[in-house]
Formats: sequence, C-alpha cells, structure tokens
Amino acid sequence: MSSIRIRAKAKGGITTVKALITHPMETGLRKNKKTGKKIPAHFIQEVVAKHNGAVAMTAQWGPAVSKNPYLAFQIAGGKAGDTIELSWVDNTGKSDSVTAKVK
Repeated sequence: MSSIRIRAKAKGGITTVKALITHPMETGLRKNKKTGKKIPAHFIQEVVAKHNGAVAMTAQWGPAVSKNPYLAFQIAGGKAGDTIELSWVDNTGKSDSVTAKVK
C-alpha cells in the first residue's frame, strides 16, 4: 500500500493536485515518554511532482513539517488523462511514489 493518496483535477487550463502523505515526520527533538530517550529524526526531505514525465515541482522539506503532511498545488495546463507522479525521499533513504490520472 502506498503512503500517498493523490487526486488531480483539470479545470479551465489549470490542474489542481492534492495529496496526503502518511509519514511520522519526527524532528529528532522529541523524547519517548516511557524511556526518556530521544526519538530519532525521521522526516521527508524532498518531494517531486511530475506532469507527463516532466518535473513540475520540487519541494525541499525539513523536520518542521507536520506529521502526515497535506500538499496542494496547481500546474498551468494539463487535461483529463494526463499523468501526475508524486514521489518523496526521507532522511533515512526510504521513498515512495504514486502515479494518478488527471480527471
């Protein structure tokens, strides 16, 4: 199962993309209440969106982004049937990606 839920809709020459990413987004500063030890940093560092294979947006994130981040953006152009690919890489080297068709 993917960690990304995505929707893309075209209207009036603008494609609106909305995505919800399931990720703990730990800063590395919080402590485990039971053990008192710090929880290791674990956060998404880069998010890349591609429209029909061409990079449309790149975001550099850090530990200040909240748990399970929501992302919304618009792309000029696009029509029903186009593909939107969204991928992320975190500071531990894990990654995920998903592809959706524009409606």
